[in-house]
Amino acid sequence: MLATILDGHDIEPRVRTAAERAAPFLEQSDAMRVRVKMRVIAAFLAEGINESDLAGSTGYGYDDAARDRYESLLARYFRAEKVLARLSIVSGTHAIVASLDALTCPGETLLCANGAPYDTLAFAIAHAPYSLVSRGITYAEVPRTPSGATDLGALTDAVRAHRPAVIFVQRSRGYAARRALCIDDIAAIVDTVRGTGSRAPVVIDNCYGELVEDREPLEAGADLVLGSLIKNIGGGIAPAGGYVAGRADLVERIATRIFAPGIGAGLGPTLGLARAFIQGFFYAPLVVGETLRGLNFAAALFADLGFQVDPLAGAARADIVQSIRLGTQAKLVAFARGLQRTLPINARFAPEPGRVPGYVDPVIMSGGSFVSGATIDLSCDAPLREPYEVYLQGGITAEHAALGAVVAATEVMRTK
Repeated sequence: MLATILDGHDIEPRVRTAAERAAPFLEQSDAMRVRVKMRVIAAFLAEGINESDLAGSTGYGYDDAARDRYESLLARYFRAEKVLARLSIVSGTHAIVASLDALTCPGETLLCANGAPYDTLAFAIAHAPYSLVSRGITYAEVPRTPSGATDLGALTDAVRAHRPAVIFVQRSRGYAARRALCIDDIAAIVDTVRGTGSRAPVVIDNCYGELVEDREPLEAGADLVLGSLIKNIGGGIAPAGGYVAGRADLVERIATRIFAPGIGAGLGPTLGLARAFIQGFFYAPLVVGETLRGLNFAAALFADLGFQVDPLAGAARADIVQSIRLGTQAKLVAFARGLQRTLPINARFAPEPGRVPGYVDPVIMSGGSFVSGATIDLSCDAPLREPYEVYLQGGITAEHAALGAVVAATEVMRTK
């Protein structure tokens, strides 16, 4: 297939150059990936899960051993006092909004430490009907520096001025020209907040960042991490759900908000799906490692074609998202359509820009996951706005991600 795509096009030498440049990252198992894998294995061995633990429950889910084992397993991995990982938390955004709602009362301030959060979350916090702001919560944010980093000096001033009840941090770049935060960056934010004397919970949106480094945000001093069960930690297998992990008192407060006072985390059936969650987490380090290998190739290829990419091939990564600045709407559409042709599901579809709830601008997306919305599978998203960046994410095998990048690049280079 690749030979047919490349035949007669001058992109072929660029593909070979990119492959040579990315070879060290495609062929070697680096020390970070080994440490992440061993950390997950250690959590499994310490937990001692039995086959009989996987049966799960229906109805209310009282005493669901599978749920308890899974949450205990994640707690070991994240170094959390308590984890809430449930089918009834339907997305990372749901986990985040429910948590912020539980931890912030009317008249109190929610402070975003590193600029505005991604579009759909910003909409839910401040602009949608029944948003947090609409019920009396004050919202403030600290603009990022021109380089996209967190402005720690401005964060100090904002914490002292607003005395926030909660400080929120987005780890991933999301769909914006910003830097993803590594664990050291998160540690610096926590230290800055604590240096002001504030004891407000520091809450991390961990979506797209799990298992990318050999530490997680709770080990950097954060109080809570929140995310999706169908992205990094789902390993391409988990079918739905979201999680909250961290301080036990905060997790229980959030559980009370999601379910009901007096019930808290005591209910929640796994409906026979616990095996997929637990098996998916076991495979997750391998899947994330493959994703990072594929993104390194895509970064090398598009950089060689003259496009601005972030991160560069071989650079340290903090999430599973690759930014590629294409410069025009036409090239965004070409990229998305080229990528779609390589996806295992819906390969014959041709993506079109359209309105998506929670986004200000039209968005074009490519997706063909076995689990809807599980962007650990190869996919892309691109808001139609300057500087016309596409965000390539996921890729369960590096070879598939590389093929997707090549076909997308071919279509981009054909487009004026």
